[in-house]
Amino acid sequence: MKQTTNTILMVRPIGFRMNEQTAVNNYYQKVLDNVLPSTVNAKAQKEFDDYVEKLQSYGIHVIVVSDTDDSDTPDSIFPNNWISFHQDGTVALYPMFAENRRLERREDILEILEKEGFVIDNVIDYTSAEEEQVFLEGTGSLLLDRENRKAYCALSPRADEELFIEFCEDFEYTPVVFTANQTVNGERKAIYHTNVMMCLAETFAVICLSSIDDKKERKNVIKHLKEDKKEVIDITEDQVNNFAGNMLQVRGNNDERFLVMSQAAYDCLTKDQTSKIEKHCKIISSSLDVIEGCGGGSARCMMAEVFLPKE
Repeated sequence: MKQTTNTILMVRPIGFRMNEQTAVNNYYQKVLDNVLPSTVNAKAQKEFDDYVEKLQSYGIHVIVVSDTDDSDTPDSIFPNNWISFHQDGTVALYPMFAENRRLERREDILEILEKEGFVIDNVIDYTSAEEEQVFLEGTGSLLLDRENRKAYCALSPRADEELFIEFCEDFEYTPVVFTANQTVNGERKAIYHTNVMMCLAETFAVICLSSIDDKKERKNVIKHLKEDKKEVIDITEDQVNNFAGNMLQVRGNNDERFLVMSQAAYDCLTKDQTSKIEKHCKIISSSLDVIEGCGGGSARCMMAEVFLPKE
């Protein structure tokens, strides 16, 4: 099993804005005072296009699908929350917390991938859990160590433990469960997605250990990472607020590995942290200020990794 892929699916936004339905538990979203609402989408599109161009310049294969204008999907730019693609030809579809995010799920995206020569043998659909108000938001909630068959999940209103265990049984992963918190107005509240405070690469992990308040849980996460010989690169809560946890390792030309992150994430890292990362792979960063500010998600959330086999 490979941990990294050369192929990424990305959705170009049409009606991007701050999604009021997700803001209730995504504390990273904010109204940008210096950006007019009427220009938010155009600015997000520009950041998106520059980002795609940068990825492609390193030999990363990006499949860009445009959002549709017939539905109100302000967060369509984050496809990794509703779908994941696996090496055995399986696709998983996930239950989404916000009602308007459920409209992002599109059959035609599977057809587009099949036209590109990817093989889809099986679809596992968890979306009926929405009727029970149970959610698990794709690789936002699940961090998959595909090589070592482990799945890490920080429980939150958008990541249900029972459904996570069911996923692990279906896909044969060992579950590693914990809770990660952030301080919001003096209170500790659950971080909405695991991939905001943690990134799993082939030979290292970037993680905000101080967000795991329970010492036993923290120890357990470290034990699993060390067991799999991953260097643990610890980041602070302040760095998490700048999306330094929201990174993804991908393959470029000649199978070279890169860690992709936003410019804000890169700028907030210390020299020591960047040199630790660069011992493992090169860094690609791109400015995503408007997308991060209004969307409360960053570089990792915008990329759905395609691991499907080719015909």
